Amino acid sequence: MHERFHVTADVLIDGSGAPPLREAALLVEEGRIARVGAAFAAPEGVRSIRVGTLLPGLINLHVHIEMAGESDTWATTRRKDAEGALAGAYQAAKTLRAGITTVRDLGSKGCVAVALRDAVDRGELPGPRILTAGVMLTMTGGHGWPIARETDGPWDARKAVREMLKAGANCIKMMATGGVLTPGVQPGNAQLEEEEMAAAIHEAHKAGVHCASHAIGTQGIKNALRAGIDSVEHGHLLDDEAIALFKERGARLVPTLAALQCIVDHAEDGGMPDFVVAKARALMADAFDNIRKAHRSGVEIVGGSDAGTPFNYHERYCYELELMVRELGMTPVEAIHASTARSADFLRISEIGRLEVGKAADLLGVRGDASSRITALADVALVARGGILAVG
Repeated sequence: MHERFHVTADVLIDGSGAPPLREAALLVEEGRIARVGAAFAAPEGVRSIRVGTLLPGLINLHVHIEMAGESDTWATTRRKDAEGALAGAYQAAKTLRAGITTVRDLGSKGCVAVALRDAVDRGELPGPRILTAGVMLTMTGGHGWPIARETDGPWDARKAVREMLKAGANCIKMMATGGVLTPGVQPGNAQLEEEEMAAAIHEAHKAGVHCASHAIGTQGIKNALRAGIDSVEHGHLLDDEAIALFKERGARLVPTLAALQCIVDHAEDGGMPDFVVAKARALMADAFDNIRKAHRSGVEIVGGSDAGTPFNYHERYCYELELMVRELGMTPVEAIHASTARSADFLRISEIGRLEVGKAADLLGVRGDASSRITALADVALVARGGILAVG
């Protein structure tokens, strides 16, 4: 049930990238923002909540909702779909309480995320707005094969897309290279061919659905960009030619900095297979430098953490934004813009991502000043999705 409420904030970050507004207020009515701007009093009888910083609900464009940051992610691929659904429901609730009000799930076993999305939409489970790729597409034996739809050749790639659309996918995810978490494959090696991805992308675009590609290695990144991909996930080994292709094609980069950093941060904790730590450490030598160069060259970066991978918890999305600031040189406001309005624009969802009159009241309130200290995003005081309070 929608609640009418009023929020006052020391700092308001509207998500657009504009400078923060000091001493601000916002009024929510019928699930939408009814008024926002310089501080004003709450209407008579309306509850008022005070926060340090008010901003739009965060958008995480790369999650795996059924994974919970387990140290051995490969072991989770063997569990039953029902177990994944239960785990996903728990992660969805934690995600929302942390102020992430929209996520894009890029691959779940058995299309578990489709069922979770629908249950959340019906109001049966608490959680963020979920867009999902259903099951990801990989070559036979490719990265993530136990939880993917294996496909070989352009026409089978088209059929695989049709299967995902039939299952209810909002987007399509494909594997252009090997990855860190799959044994026996190398992140630098190209996997699905350009022709296979181009066929899949054409089929998806016919249906008005965008496509994402896991792509770590240099050749695979360029194969995906030439094929017409909409977003490249990771992009760790991109080069100057790839940067030019990003800008020429208008593709977005989702750098998932936390996915590598969390593995390296916890390398000595135990539980992760040795091959995972070794591959992550090897990539770390160049990955952040390459992505920093892409950012400085004008490649459009949007927010996504690969939540669910080892020690990369859904509720700690703020760590991804911290890395954007620390490693890429973004300001806190720019990192928030990348993870709110810019991500909403990529998804073509006009009602979220900005604190503007008429937009859905997807809100995150924190206790500190996130415009000067991005880590303040972890100290949550208020969360609303569509005007319904989850925290506060």
